[in-house]
Amino acid sequence: MLTPTLLLASLLPLLLLCRTSLCQYSSDQCSWKGSGLTHEGHTRDVEQVYLRCSQGSLEWLYPTGAIIVNLRPNTVSPAAARLSVCIKPSPDSSGTNVYLDRNGRLRLLLREQDQAQGRVHCFSIQEGALFIEAVPRSDISRRITAFQYELVNNKFGAEALSPAAPCQPCSDADMLLAVCTNDFVARGSITKVEQREEHSSVTVAISRLHRQKTQVFVSGGVRARSWTGHIKMPAQCGARAGEGEFLFTGSVRFGEAWMGCAPRYKDFLRLYREAERRGTNPCHMDTD
Repeated sequence: MLTPTLLLASLLPLLLLCRTSLCQYSSDQCSWKGSGLTHEGHTRDVEQVYLRCSQGSLEWLYPTGAIIVNLRPNTVSPAAARLSVCIKPSPDSSGTNVYLDRNGRLRLLLREQDQAQGRVHCFSIQEGALFIEAVPRSDISRRITAFQYELVNNKFGAEALSPAAPCQPCSDADMLLAVCTNDFVARGSITKVEQREEHSSVTVAISRLHRQKTQVFVSGGVRARSWTGHIKMPAQCGARAGEGEFLFTGSVRFGEAWMGCAPRYKDFLRLYREAERRGTNPCHMDTD
């Protein structure tokens, strides 16, 4: 039996583009859906898949042979080299092992048995494409490999989503920039902290919602000027309920909010007003 590295080397002359009606892109090339049935009788084929969005999904039914998934931003920019790719397998994903392919050299990223855990796995975009190889089986029915992907800034890539991410305090510059660039910015307090196996889930009550990329925080009603929501953070960060008012900032990954900088609001306000006086604020925020 060929090893994945030898398999890739032997198949390079056979690389094919997606070529049948069973292999489909979404109209904006954000998502791909294919079937291993197209490989029947020629399982040595390797198909090239190109996805060119900041987020999307892949679904490979009845996997046989292998596919190479090239994830790239839809614009050419020097900043693209600093991106990370994060993938989140479906809990039902099975039938393949996932490798990183850089110039024909493979590194195992995700084994078949690990995919059911549904954990986020991240890597630098410069580490290569995804080489997804089917696990040989006589019966491929009910085998589907499926995951979501996102291209993210390295600051919110592998390190930020890791259970072992360090709880380093943000610098003054980090806090001021977070207000301008993060997916959510909200003023509020912590009402509950639940310790999970790999992270803490922080329930927050929001008194002032400055911005949210997606529906992270839910309104208390038409007349209520308050919101509630949940934010994830590494377990060792030691968040506690009822310790005052904070400015919560952070990123949204796969529909979940992850904490970034979260200074006490009074400390942030003092910092913001000093930067405003000096004219060094990167953007304006309504603090009234």
